[in-house]
Amino acid sequence: MVIRTGRAGLDFAGIRAEFGLPAEFPPAVLAEAERAVGRDVAAGRVDATALPLVTVDPPGAKDLDQALLVERVGRGFRVRYAIADLGAFVEPDGALDAEVRRRGQTRYLPDGNVPLHPTSLSEGAASLLPSQTRPAVLWTFECGPDAEPADVRVQRAVVRSTAQLDYEGVQASFDAGTPHPSVAALADFGRLRRERAVERGAVELRLPEQEVEPDGNGGWQLVVRPRSAVDAWNAEVSLLTGMAAARIMLDAGVGVLRTLPDADNGAVDALRRSAAALGVPWPAGMTPARLLAGLDPIRPESLALFVDATRLLRGAGYTVFDGEIPAVTTHAGVAAPYTHVTAPLRRLVDRFAAEVCLAVTAGQDVPEWVRRALPRLPGVMGGSDAVTGKVERACLDQVEAWVLADRVGQDFDAVVLRSDGDGADVFVTRPPVMARCTGAGLPEGERVRVRLVRADPASREVAFAPVSA
Repeated sequence: MVIRTGRAGLDFAGIRAEFGLPAEFPPAVLAEAERAVGRDVAAGRVDATALPLVTVDPPGAKDLDQALLVERVGRGFRVRYAIADLGAFVEPDGALDAEVRRRGQTRYLPDGNVPLHPTSLSEGAASLLPSQTRPAVLWTFECGPDAEPADVRVQRAVVRSTAQLDYEGVQASFDAGTPHPSVAALADFGRLRRERAVERGAVELRLPEQEVEPDGNGGWQLVVRPRSAVDAWNAEVSLLTGMAAARIMLDAGVGVLRTLPDADNGAVDALRRSAAALGVPWPAGMTPARLLAGLDPIRPESLALFVDATRLLRGAGYTVFDGEIPAVTTHAGVAAPYTHVTAPLRRLVDRFAAEVCLAVTAGQDVPEWVRRALPRLPGVMGGSDAVTGKVERACLDQVEAWVLADRVGQDFDAVVLRSDGDGADVFVTRPPVMARCTGAGLPEGERVRVRLVRADPASREVAFAPVSA
């Protein structure tokens, strides 16, 4: 679904300024990155360039963190997952290291990203671009018929991606029965991994995702794309890697985890009441994970219940340990110990988690520079995540206001996602907008007719009111 602003010359400079996003890198950082580009990256690494790895990313992406190969081996699977290795380029405690610790992560705005690393690395020498020899952290999983890993190996390697694929193209190839050979086994593997996730109790919320894209005429368009099967299968490989990395660190007694406490009984009871009010059957003994996995995401009551289920996933953070194992080691959304390790081009913490895993599995001490950095990571990443969430919401709010600015007074179809004493959060289906609606007692999970009463591009505010019967 696409709705255009119809106006050119609109940009996000105000949002960049509001959140203090850096426009460029300091000269010393750029100079260090350029020196790093010229290094010999193959020395001391396993040569894995013969593996027919492929990348799967959004169309046009240049910062490619992961390359994948999934094969059938007997009744089981062998999965190889190559992750861009920033350890080949970032000197510990250098100017580049200090700058990426300040930034925390790449921020994606509709009119261009604010990268974690200089583009000479993130879109060049460190990116797993096709037909280019690149340093990587190569994970190998030997999995049984149930897609559970029986053996995990991780090592520094050089790899050479054979193709840059995109999600829509890969999904179309599966639909046509002609998938790329390097991912032909991904469908079976991904489905099995998803079954294991539901069995563990992993919670997946399939809410509609709004995106902003250029419309080709100098303006912007709102897009809602449902998550494809390929998206889900590919995500399961990343989750598998993050769980394996967490287990390595826990066994070694040192590392950094992405943690989320289990929801308390009150949150589950509240979700059960919401399901009853929405008319969603919840059989006795069924876990929240299995209930949510069985919902049809296009039904309005499902959307409302997914929103209500966010109460199960509150309190995420980063937990560092060096010696004593922390009290909370699991991520409730994954239903297992988990860490970020698969996106080091775009997220700071992944580089440090990878260094811990590489050292531990090689029987070496974790580098002292990594140990010194670990205690600071929760604060850096927590602050970075908070700013990124605000920037993404501000960009969506801005485009929603632009799209709707000339339509105040018009009526729209909407789904009530969450109702409270002050009004409700609603999802307007066309254009795809999430906003507040005034009025008490709006029925969650039902379709309603709403009237646009405010769309102010200056304040980025959009508001609706219910249409009287």
